[in-house]
Parts: sequence; structure tokens; C-alpha cells
Amino acid sequence: MDIKYTSTGEIKLFQEKLLRRELSYISERSPFYKRMFQREGIDIRKIRTLEDLQYMPFTKKSDLQQFNEDFICVPKEHLIDYVTTSGTLSDPATYALTDRDLDRLAYNEKVSFECAGTKPGDLVQLMTTMDKRFVAGLAYYLGIRNLGAGIIRVGNGIPELQWDTITRMRPNTIICVPSFILKLIEFAEENNIDYRNSSIKKAVCIGENLRNQDFSLNILGSHIREKWDISLISTYASTELGATFCECPYGKGGHHLPELVICELVDDNDRVVPQGETGELVITNLGLEGMPLLRFRTGDLARFHYEPCECGRKTMRISPLLGRKNQMIKFKGTTLYPPSLFDVLEDIWFISCYQVILLSNELGTDDVRVKVSLKEGLKNIPEDICKAVKDKFRAKVRVAPEVEVVPNRELKAEVNNDKMRKAVKLIDKRTHVTG
Repeated sequence: MDIKYTSTGEIKLFQEKLLRRELSYISERSPFYKRMFQREGIDIRKIRTLEDLQYMPFTKKSDLQQFNEDFICVPKEHLIDYVTTSGTLSDPATYALTDRDLDRLAYNEKVSFECAGTKPGDLVQLMTTMDKRFVAGLAYYLGIRNLGAGIIRVGNGIPELQWDTITRMRPNTIICVPSFILKLIEFAEENNIDYRNSSIKKAVCIGENLRNQDFSLNILGSHIREKWDISLISTYASTELGATFCECPYGKGGHHLPELVICELVDDNDRVVPQGETGELVITNLGLEGMPLLRFRTGDLARFHYEPCECGRKTMRISPLLGRKNQMIKFKGTTLYPPSLFDVLEDIWFISCYQVILLSNELGTDDVRVKVSLKEGLKNIPEDICKAVKDKFRAKVRVAPEVEVVPNRELKAEVNNDKMRKAVKLIDKRTHVTG
């Protein structure tokens, strides 16, 4: 029987067996972990349960950057594909996969798309890149191929090409960043495309939150649904995670794949948090050949949900991300995370594009500035744009940043930088780490 439909107790025993196998593998193969175990006096034979993991040191992003090749567990000639991490929090790190790792990647996406309700015979339009050392686009392609569905590799951007492809080939599913769906809608409305009656019935969304912590659609998700009544499926993944948390059609959090990754949440004191509380996601890969990671700190803050899902899976589900630990903002006595600022800006009807900039002030605390541009051709826009935007912030998050209005073309070029994989909505120029 599929482990995801068994009891939580059976899932735990299953993972503990895989953990012991994983520890044996990396203690034999990984130069980095061999050193760590010797330095810390760790006897892996004493690590038998998931609870025992707390006695193991963490692996940090800086370790992966500084000692990159020491994580490789196979001869170089066995490495088939090289990618880099996104570098959201720091400089990108190289990540290498073997042929078996690519098969594992295909399996991960196959079962994730199955979870999302995708079936053999469906036709999926891929609106993310497969190049630029980006693992996600390749993963989606491999998984959908493995599933037996069709895929159209259009790549990111270019709404005109996306709509031309939809009209010609009639896919029923798209894979993209949620904010790009609003650009598709805007282009369709400007060009008299009847998008509401198109072939698209579902969007599998990556890279941005669609939901609030209670799983209701957030402002971005609500804006999409108000315009276009399609199914919205949210996912969370990263290069280091080596797995995907994908929602089922019930939309109550991303489902854990226990055969691929062990997950913990830890607090600021490096202790595993009590069930139901927020913590930083820490992951241990299972079954990776090339560069497996042990207790890797992702920097992402989330909650776990354990109640059974209506879909029948008994796996843990992850909440929408609350933010990134290193991006916590202490602004005028209030603790914020960038997603809460994005929510405010998404809800201002006259804003076309925005960018949040974090700075350090002379007092050693955080400052927030916001660049906005305006939609063209609108009437009844407030005379004092900056005041109107600040008032929205005060109403939603109690504090208001400095606001600068810039030309639309200029800001869009900065936010949608061709050299970056994701829209540059946040720039962190702080000289200190908030803690």
C-alpha cells in the first residue's frame, strides 16, 4: 500500500528505517559528513528514531557554499546534471545530480502532479524556464512525462506567446508563478481574448503564496479567482529539499512525501518546536545519491498540520510559508515578514508594479521603502499617491514605509530582471541580520 495513505505511526517507522539507511550511506560516502561525525564524536548507530535527529548538528547554506564539492558522494563521472540554488537569501550554490537522482526527481513530480489531480492524457503548459541552471522546469518536464500527460514547453514570460499556444494547443493546465496569471489576464482583457472560456481549468502555482494560514485564498489568490474561475493548486519546493509539497484539490496545505524527505521545525534556540507551532523548516534528504543533505536549515518559516486530509492521505501537510527567517523585519516596533507587505500592495487597485527595499538606519534598526508604479489610463486615482499607499499600510500592518512613485516601464524592468529567475519584489540592503 502507498505509504502516504497508511497511519502516522506506520509513516514514522517507515521514515526511521530510511533514515538509518541514509546515515549509513553518507557516513561512508560524504567527505563533509565524515568530518562532521568525527569532529562531533557522533556514532550513527545510536541514531535510530526521528527524535534522535535532534542530537545531530545542522547543515547551513554557508556550509553548502563553502565546502560545496565535499558534499558529493559519488565519482564525478557519475554526475549527470548540474543546477544552482536560487540564491534568494545568499549566493547560489552548485547542486549536482546523478542519473538515479533524475529518476527520483521525476518520481517526485509525478506523485506531486497526481496529488494535484493531474492525470494521464492531460495537457500541461509549462510557463517556467528549463534553462539558466534551474532545476524546477526540468523536474516538471520529467514528472509530467513520467505521469503520461502531455507537456508544452513555452518557458516564462511573453503573454502573447502563452495565449497563442493556449489557443492553438488547448492545454487544460498551466504551471507558473501566480502573479504571472494576473499578467495573462491583463493581456487577455487588452486583446479581447475570451480567457474565461479558454481550455485552461487549473493552474499549478510555484514561488509565491496563494493562501493565508487558514488556507483561504490570500489577496493575490483572491484577485486571480475573482477574474478567472480556475482551480488554483499551490506548491512549495527548493533545490535542497529534493522533494515537493503539493496541495491536493482540497487546498489544505502541501502534502509531505515521506519516502523522499524527513522534515523538522526548529525555534530560535535550535529546538524542535511543539506540534502546531511555527518554526524554521529543517530537511534531511532520503534516497539522494549525488549530494544528500542532513538536517539542512532552509531558512523558511512554516507550520505542520497533522489532521487527516479529505483526500485520504495521512501525511503531514505544510502551511503556506510565513516568510524567511533572515528576512524578518523589525520596523517601528513591529515584526513583519515580506509576504505581509506584498499582500498590502497586491490589494491596492491602482498599483501596477512594486518593489520593497529593506535598509538599516543610524539606530541599527530596520527601515522599509516601497517603490510603486501606477496602472495606465485609470480614473479617480488619489491625488496624493504616497499618502494613500501609507494609509493602506497603517490599516493592514499598523506601520507605514516610505513610498516612492516611479515610472511604470522603469520599475517593471527592474522587477522583471532577465538575469533573475524570479521577480525581484524584495531587495535587502541591510547591513545587519535581524534577530
